[in-house]
Amino acid sequence: MLLHNTANVCHSVCVTQQSSHGACPFAGGTRRPDEPYPGREALRAAGPVVVTEAPAGGPVAVVTTAALARAVLGDPRIVKDTALAPPDWEPRAAGLEPAAADALSLTTAEGEAHAALRRAHAPMLSPRRMRARQPLMRDTARELLAGLGDAADLTADFTTRYPLTVVGDLLGLPRTMIDDAVDACRRMFGDAADGAAAMGAFARLGAAALQHDGLARELRGRLPASVTDDEVHYLLFALIFAGQLTTDIALGFLLARVLVARDGAQRSSTRTGGPPADMPALVDDVLRRDPPAPFTLWRFTTEEVELAGVVLAPRTPVLVDLAGLADDPGAAAGSGLAFGAGPHVCAGIHLARAELAAAVEVLVADFPHARLAVPAADLRRVDPGGVEGSRLAALPVHGLRPRE
Repeated sequence: MLLHNTANVCHSVCVTQQSSHGACPFAGGTRRPDEPYPGREALRAAGPVVVTEAPAGGPVAVVTTAALARAVLGDPRIVKDTALAPPDWEPRAAGLEPAAADALSLTTAEGEAHAALRRAHAPMLSPRRMRARQPLMRDTARELLAGLGDAADLTADFTTRYPLTVVGDLLGLPRTMIDDAVDACRRMFGDAADGAAAMGAFARLGAAALQHDGLARELRGRLPASVTDDEVHYLLFALIFAGQLTTDIALGFLLARVLVARDGAQRSSTRTGGPPADMPALVDDVLRRDPPAPFTLWRFTTEEVELAGVVLAPRTPVLVDLAGLADDPGAAAGSGLAFGAGPHVCAGIHLARAELAAAVEVLVADFPHARLAVPAADLRRVDPGGVEGSRLAALPVHGLRPRE
């Protein structure tokens, strides 16, 4: 969940990897949106499990096939508790969340502790409840897009604020505090001082949400009385930050896909009207081909584990190469593994799908004149490096005025 900047340690790692199996899978850079992730073809060709050097140092096992990935994500011997991370890793540089014993979190808890947290969260984020919220999500998207004026960069002005507003409304966070939420999310990718300031801001946001009707209060009521206020604040931080981080990145690629298609239809004189015929399929295809993160979150072996003939020692870090699975013939249909699988499948999967679909529906139906302000070939995506997700550098549009 805490995907901090690891690009500063990746360059030296990549140098050592070039001769073994091609380009570094943790490399940063800039490329066209339709260009594949660097190094993925070479990584898959090297086998279903590739042991390489992690950005923070030492070995990491990278799983490159969908079939083995699903087995790994459900294997109780491979866990997310960061207490099992290599002891010489610096937590911030490695992008590690606090260990399960230090912070109550859906991300790092295991076993019954994790199951109890899932039971508390799941009813609030069910498919039925998220579908019921979609009209409000559409209202939010319409309001935010209409407020941008005729021309805007959607990655700067919309893709961050929209998911934070949706999540804030769900939790009961006052709209007057959305600017604070935007600032806190952006500070998470700064230095240590920025990170500390961001966590303080998230605690204040959680406390504020608990003062109003919404899912924050509902979550508090579904948790045991023994859970402290600080622990509740951390759980709310996870919902806010993860809810923004995942949807922000995916929304940029989804809107770009729709706008590029609209421009193509205009050039060919093809009429376009309402939203795509199969909106869930479009959302899933974008999530599979442009996953919000190139890898799953860190996992670690609790004992010696053999994967596809490769023996991993206890406490070996394990990642699944999500970015390389889009064209795996063994991958399942739908969004693939963008939301994970097994016990730790993303709790917000239905929220993310609902708000992504709502935003596209509004752009297509209510802003028919919106067009890319640059040729599609000029769009660029930025790979920060390490385990951070790739995102569009900018998505400039014009004609962003509501239907009359």
